[in-house]
Amino acid sequence: MYAIVETGGKQYQVEEGRYVDVELLEGQPDSSVVFDKVVMIVNGKKSKVGQPYVANAKAEGTIMKHDKAKKVIVYKQRPKKGYRVKRGHRQEFTRVMINKIRTTASKKAAETAETTEA
Repeated sequence: MYAIVETGGKQYQVEEGRYVDVELLEGQPDSSVVFDKVVMIVNGKKSKVGQPYVANAKAEGTIMKHDKAKKVIVYKQRPKKGYRVKRGHRQEFTRVMINKIRTTASKKAAETAETTEA
């Protein structure tokens, strides 16, 4: 099962038990984060596409660390003018471990399991 979530103006494919690097988020490492803008959920051959988001779906995760990406070099030059500019940039990101992807279907299954146990 995987989901497509939207955060930081971008969309990311997330899967339970895997980490994803997203745009910098607020929060300390080992704190929890919830992505409630779920665009699509795929479970085997079944899929659910939101318009624009899937209702009552969310992905829950834990912040692992904040870091910077590899340096990107930007070099500008004008021919025959002696103009040269070299700049570097390191984009900050947050690494998030996805713990659980929740939907209304999984909630209903959990509720029926609890009632049959009782």
